[in-house]
Amino acid sequence: MNSLSDKLLHEIHEKSIQMALYVTKICEENGLLIYLCGGGCIGAVRNGGFIPWDDDLDMFMPREDYQKLIAIWDSVADTEKYSLQVTTDRVFTRNQFATVCDNNTTFIKSYQKDLDINHGLQLDILPLDGCPKGFARKTQKIYALLYSLFIIGKAPGNHGAAVRFLGGAMLTVLFSKKLRTKIWQFCEKRMTRFPISKCERITELCAGPHYMQNEYPKAAFEKAVKVPFDGVMLPVPAGYDAYLSMAFGDYMTPPPPEKQVCHHDAEYIDMHNSYLKYKGIYYCQKG
Repeated sequence: MNSLSDKLLHEIHEKSIQMALYVTKICEENGLLIYLCGGGCIGAVRNGGFIPWDDDLDMFMPREDYQKLIAIWDSVADTEKYSLQVTTDRVFTRNQFATVCDNNTTFIKSYQKDLDINHGLQLDILPLDGCPKGFARKTQKIYALLYSLFIIGKAPGNHGAAVRFLGGAMLTVLFSKKLRTKIWQFCEKRMTRFPISKCERITELCAGPHYMQNEYPKAAFEKAVKVPFDGVMLPVPAGYDAYLSMAFGDYMTPPPPEKQVCHHDAEYIDMHNSYLKYKGIYYCQKG
């Protein structure tokens, strides 16, 4: 499914905004910092809401706050309505980051279609990390690449044949699920050992090899500001211009028409019913 009807896209936008408002409320009540990132942040600044063809929202959190949210979610959130899902030694999501899922909807992404997980509409939450200098920064990126490879379990396909071959070879040799889990957990500890408070810059290590190269000024993320977003107020980084300019260049100029398309391939979408278990068969729970 590569294109969505206007009606379905509108429903996805409405559900995504509800999730973003809810997660923001949980964070504010617990003293945690959170803000829109990526296309959601661009849309907030450029469009005053969703980029018309976008189909999801992503949010950033400083690593310390991100870990706290994961730890407290089940005790403070309405888990009948929303679940927080993250890869662990028991759960495999094929994501490097946490997602909040709407339990009463279905959005089965193509890269997750073989996984027996919560397939509700997702709000991705990505951690921000301290960015050290010199040799420590080089090793941080190496650990981040290994973390990405082993937590996803698939070699990147758009970073050249050599990277794809090397990554595939490592996964072939290190095929044990238990061993792969130990590797990514070790790499996660090593790449996140630099507190933001002790670094001059911030980086994102869980959004792929391209974005982990970015080194943002720490001041850009020290606080959030609320801006209008399709009739509600949602948080963006106070220094959104510094962040967006480095990450996306001229973010105020829309891409050419041929690139104004949804970027997620979906196997199945239903904004009114949830299919909580999936492996070739849909088990419907009415919303």
